[in-house]
Amino acid sequence: MTTRTLLCMLIVLLPGGILSAQEPAAAQMEFYTQEWTGPRLPDGRPKVSDGLLQRLKAVSIEEAWGYLRNKGYHNQFAGDWEMLHEDQPFVGRALTVQYLPLRPEYAERFTEKGQAEGRIGAMNSWPIDMLQPGDVYVADGMGKIIDGTLIGDNLGNAIFAKTGTGVVFDAGARDLEGLSEIEGFNAYVRGWDPTFLRETMLGGINIPIRIGTAVVFPGDAVLAKREGVIFIPAHLVEELVINAEFVMLRDAFGISRLKAGVYTPGQIDGRWSDAIKDDFLGWLDENPDLLPMSRTELDAFMKQRNW
Repeated sequence: MTTRTLLCMLIVLLPGGILSAQEPAAAQMEFYTQEWTGPRLPDGRPKVSDGLLQRLKAVSIEEAWGYLRNKGYHNQFAGDWEMLHEDQPFVGRALTVQYLPLRPEYAERFTEKGQAEGRIGAMNSWPIDMLQPGDVYVADGMGKIIDGTLIGDNLGNAIFAKTGTGVVFDAGARDLEGLSEIEGFNAYVRGWDPTFLRETMLGGINIPIRIGTAVVFPGDAVLAKREGVIFIPAHLVEELVINAEFVMLRDAFGISRLKAGVYTPGQIDGRWSDAIKDDFLGWLDENPDLLPMSRTELDAFMKQRNW
């Protein structure tokens, strides 16, 4: 590990460093996510496109989980959530935050430093100031619910105004009634409690964190659905989405042909013959409106798979 890399890691881990050393923090972000070759946000996080995120929203948790497991990523899913709206999935780019048990002199020192450098309010409001459209505020709050409520309806409104998405907190939240009135906002939390945040301090922003059994990197694509939340490394999102869309197209074709009595279940569920493949390609030509991707993307995908 180079001296520069070690210095960058220390800067990112300390809240004070986040305030005054954005360039090294962005460089460290690239170290975490060097597989990503696309555009980045000003803070250094990978910027998965809005269009790709919207396509990701149609992917099931099972499809995403299976793809990631085949790629060797076994620790990307977290379940067992209390949801503000069970029927309201959302997607976005992770802005990660770590919270720690309170250490008084540390918290006081960095609160003073942050306020001197322009930060407003308590530490738990600082990540909100950094949010961008399409972000998801993902926080490791140590699973703390009582005295671990990271937001109420005021901060919830501020978050949604900036992101248009929601939050994933391994912690609690308060003001359930007020938060539920924010149209379009959703929250995945460990529990609801009327207490305020106490004995907790900021540990780091935009660093790798743990959410349940999942590891989350800044810039990961977040797919939050009723089953739970899965965090997808940015460099795998495009291939995962196209793979899932291809499976959905195959399934739609198979169901249509089974209903028409053209093929048997064994023919559709097994390895397709060349005749079935040709029929599938013809079906795609007849139903271009069913394609969630461009035909060029689909053809390239099938060619890559030697399909």
